Amino acid sequence: MMSARAWDRAWSMLMLIALARRAETGPEAEGCLAAGLCCSGRESSCLSRGWRTDRTHGECYCDQACRTLRDCCYDYDQACPAVPCVVSEWSVWSGCSEPCKATVRLRQRRVLQEPQNGGEPCPAFQQTAGCAEYHDQHGHCLQSLVPALITTGGYGNARKKREVSDKNDIIGYCVEFELTSLTSACQHNIGPHTQWMQYLREGHQVCVECQPPALAAGQKHCSGDGEDIEQDRRVSLQWQAVGNPRCRGVWRRVRRRDSCSCPTVHSFLFI
Repeated sequence: MMSARAWDRAWSMLMLIALARRAETGPEAEGCLAAGLCCSGRESSCLSRGWRTDRTHGECYCDQACRTLRDCCYDYDQACPAVPCVVSEWSVWSGCSEPCKATVRLRQRRVLQEPQNGGEPCPAFQQTAGCAEYHDQHGHCLQSLVPALITTGGYGNARKKREVSDKNDIIGYCVEFELTSLTSACQHNIGPHTQWMQYLREGHQVCVECQPPALAAGQKHCSGDGEDIEQDRRVSLQWQAVGNPRCRGVWRRVRRRDSCSCPTVHSFLFI
C-alpha cells in the first residue's frame, strides 16, 4: 500500500506532465489558422504544432512546400487555399509582321491574378499563327516573293466560306504539284496541329485546293499557285506550311484540275 505522502507525490507529478503537454499542444499553438501562418515557397520558420495531414502529432508546417514534403498541419488547406492563375481574354490578332512574305501574326493576354499556394499555373501569354499579306504600299506583291501557304485539307471542313462578289461565280479548283525539296523541320512536330506535315516527302505528288475564302478581292486564283506564270507552267515555286514557318520547300506545278483526287494525307489547302 502506498502512503498518503507517496500518493500526493505521484499526483503532483501527473499534474505537472499534464500541464506540460497542454502548454505544448494548447489551442493557441494548434495548426496554421490559430498561429496565423501561411507562407509561400519553402520556409522552415513557418512552423506550428498539432495534428499533421499524415495523422501524426507534433511539429507541422504552413508553407507551400509542405504539400510535397507531406508535413502540413491538418488545417493547411483552410489557412492557405489554392488560388489559380487568372488571365485576361486574348487581344485581337495583330497584322502580319511583314508584307509580301510568309510571316506570323500575334495575339496576347495578360495576368490578372498570379497563382498562389500551389494553384493552377498560368497558361501561355502569347500565341502566333501563320500570316501573309499580298499587298504592300507599292501594290500587289511579285509572285517570286510570295510562297504558297498551305495547310491540311481537313481545315477546309471547318473553314467558313465567305461570299465573293463578282459577275461570274467563282468556284474552287485543284492544282497538282510534285514536291522537289523540303526542309527537315517538316518532320519535327511542334504540336498536334502540325502532325499533317510529316506526310510531306520529296518526289510525292500532292493536291492543293483553292477555295473561295483564300481568294483576295478581285482575284480568280490563289496566290502562289503558279496560275499567273504564263511562260512555263512547270516552273519551280516556293511553298510554306502554316503553323511551322521552318517547314517549307519547292515544288513543281503539274496540272490544274476541277477537283482534287489525291489521298487524304497528300491533300492540302491554299490559305
